Amino acid sequence: MTKSLLIYSLTFLIVAAAPAASADTASANTALQQGRADDAIAALEGINTAEAHDLRCRVYLSEDLADQAISECEAAVNAAPGNSSYNLELGQAYGAKAERAGAFSGMNLARKVHASFEKAVQLEPSNIHALSDLGEYYVEAPGIVGGGIDKAKKIAEQLQKYSPSRAHRLLAMIAEKNKDYAAAETEYKNAGSAPADLVALAGFYRKRGQTQAMLTTINEAIAADKQHDDAIVDAASVLIHAQTSQKLAAQLLREYLASSAKSEETPAFAVHVRLGRLLAAEGDAAGAKQEFAAAHALARNYAPALKAAGQAK
Repeated sequence: MTKSLLIYSLTFLIVAAAPAASADTASANTALQQGRADDAIAALEGINTAEAHDLRCRVYLSEDLADQAISECEAAVNAAPGNSSYNLELGQAYGAKAERAGAFSGMNLARKVHASFEKAVQLEPSNIHALSDLGEYYVEAPGIVGGGIDKAKKIAEQLQKYSPSRAHRLLAMIAEKNKDYAAAETEYKNAGSAPADLVALAGFYRKRGQTQAMLTTINEAIAADKQHDDAIVDAASVLIHAQTSQKLAAQLLREYLASSAKSEETPAFAVHVRLGRLLAAEGDAAGAKQEFAAAHALARNYAPALKAAGQAK
């Protein structure tokens, strides 16, 4: 084979392989949004692009597998350091591990979270997810690892340009941190009437022990959520934590699982486990077992599904 023919053949192989890889990553992303973690990982087998590493990171994040998520997100950032979303997800992976870490390692991980979130915002100042996560970090983290209310206020100002509702919700968190509950309520109300905004307000009322206001706001959120997206799962969580209207909570979880609006932020397998636990608490052992089995079928490595499926046998 001549050199020119060899080059032509190699070029053809590369071009021919590219659509397949793209199709595989698209298939993996679809599976991830639907909560089919195992299918997503299988679709990515043998693909080592930055996008594939990022997708694997997001799958592992959805399964609460922090070490695996960190490894894949670090690979994605190393391959594409200028990608804001990759840096954001790396920070989220560090955060997932920090939640279970001891004091010393937790501090080190928190600094990595901070650095990754700030990098994500630096790379894309209009990235509302990065701005929101960085703002929440500033509210919750102590100053020794970069937290600070004044910093959070500046992020709220930036968010106002791109997502006023998120800006108001961040301001509400700041007010809560300062124990200014009247201001917090005002900011939650100013966030708007989208389902997610109403659920955030309902969560505030739950923490304040204002049960009737919570229920009224939950019902408003349910009525507004025509797509049955992850806002109704958050609404169900508010009810579950308030230990009230558990049948309604179960109904909301079922509506989400039956909808076409599922997403990786609220993975279907995790919702199956949540519904199973709720049914078990209500005395429906058979229903709980069915939900745990459904979760395990979607994500065999999701520890709560493994544990729940084992207990239900």
